[in-house]
Amino acid sequence: MTELSRRLDTRDAVVVGLGAMLGAGVFASFAPAAHAAGGWLPLSLALAAAVAWCNATSSARLAARYPASGGTYVYGRERLGRFWGYLAGWSFVVGKTASCAAMALTFATYAVPGFARPVAVAAVLGLTVLNLFGVQRSVQATRVIVVVVLAVLAAVVVSAFAGPSSITAGGELHPFGVLQGAGLLFFAFAGYARIATLGEEVRDPARTIPRAVTISLTVVLVVYALVALALLTALGPAGLAASTSPLADASAGWLAPVVRVGAAVASLGALLALILGVSRTGLAMARDGFLPRALAVVDTRSGVPRRAELAVGLLVAALVATVDLRGAIGFSSFGVLLYYAIANAAAFRLVRFVPLAGLAGCLLLAFALPWPSVVAGAAVVAVGALLYLFS
Repeated sequence: MTELSRRLDTRDAVVVGLGAMLGAGVFASFAPAAHAAGGWLPLSLALAAAVAWCNATSSARLAARYPASGGTYVYGRERLGRFWGYLAGWSFVVGKTASCAAMALTFATYAVPGFARPVAVAAVLGLTVLNLFGVQRSVQATRVIVVVVLAVLAAVVVSAFAGPSSITAGGELHPFGVLQGAGLLFFAFAGYARIATLGEEVRDPARTIPRAVTISLTVVLVVYALVALALLTALGPAGLAASTSPLADASAGWLAPVVRVGAAVASLGALLALILGVSRTGLAMARDGFLPRALAVVDTRSGVPRRAELAVGLLVAALVATVDLRGAIGFSSFGVLLYYAIANAAAFRLVRFVPLAGLAGCLLLAFALPWPSVVAGAAVVAVGALLYLFS
């Protein structure tokens, strides 16, 4: 059996997108972004959202036309050629594997700070086992997690606006800092791609995928805008930039422990959805021979690519034992922005202006990231290109 079952409707697809976006990003990316952008953090958020909207529009059009697992790997291959499809798939798998590590580390840091790495490894392996039982069970678990996280974020916003205000004027505008902040915040938006990678598992993909992408991205943008304003109000730009757990620090008294629990739950939800998305892209690349063909097998009983999911889970577990959280965020953003740059290029003939703006925005934000992330990301992408050329 090589085909996946179409079990998911629009609500399920929206839950997958929300679960991927409302994760570690909202708890981990605002502080480094504020360090770069200062009081101009809302402008960085707006830029990140604009690029995400362009990417979402391009991805939705492409996903409706090519409703197969693999996302931009498939779109790039079909519209730009095999090399660009491969490079998109490589960038996605590498970048999102780093995202998985970041999610797992964020969960463990909030839940049990003294034992972060072993607990993070255990979380990765546990969620990988959950995915092996089928995508529908994973969606049901994600639905519960999304509700919990939204409730926690709402409580943080109310608490921050009800307390004393530390908000100040934006300060001196540094355009490069605003761009770098937007690149780091993009990490918190990138989850809507999970919907496109489930192209073979949703019903009526031509209608379901564009609707689910639009709904999930709109909900997340509103939530992030409220959270950003609440954090600036409670902590001020300098306090936000210096915080290691800004949402907990912005919460009054009894709410702080609740926020820590919410952060842990959110990270697990995003990690759950990410393992799904990365394994589906790996499945598509294995079908075409760019990864071992053994990963292309779909289990006949559960209808999921168990070998691909096991491979992703083991790789992420290995990364968790070695990577740094901030480095993982920057590296992930670089890879994912290149992935979406290829998506926009592939969509150019479908929608003219939006893909062009999205392509320019992705490249601008990618190369505005902290230089270690740019250098490491460019090196890994170059290795991937060389592997293709000499394969």
